Amino acid sequence: MLATSTIQRIWDKACRAALSPEEYGSPLAKRVYDLRHACLSTWLNAGISPKQVAEWAGNSVEVLLRTYAKCLVGQDEVSMRRISEALG
Repeated sequence: MLATSTIQRIWDKACRAALSPEEYGSPLAKRVYDLRHACLSTWLNAGISPKQVAEWAGNSVEVLLRTYAKCLVGQDEVSMRRISEALG
């Protein structure tokens, strides 16, 4: 087990080395969890099924949606089109 401060210090050093100054200054990867959050939010917004995203993330669908449902945006048109296509 590592102390949170140790993890944060190593994470900060890695981000400085890997990211551009603009990226480093953004909220993109301030914490290790931020990248996970961005990834899962992106997958859900791309239309990947919550069941699949939850499996990849190691979460239940319930936990995934409770945490990330507020991140889902712009799905109305896609959803309506899918309903229309399903109904023929």
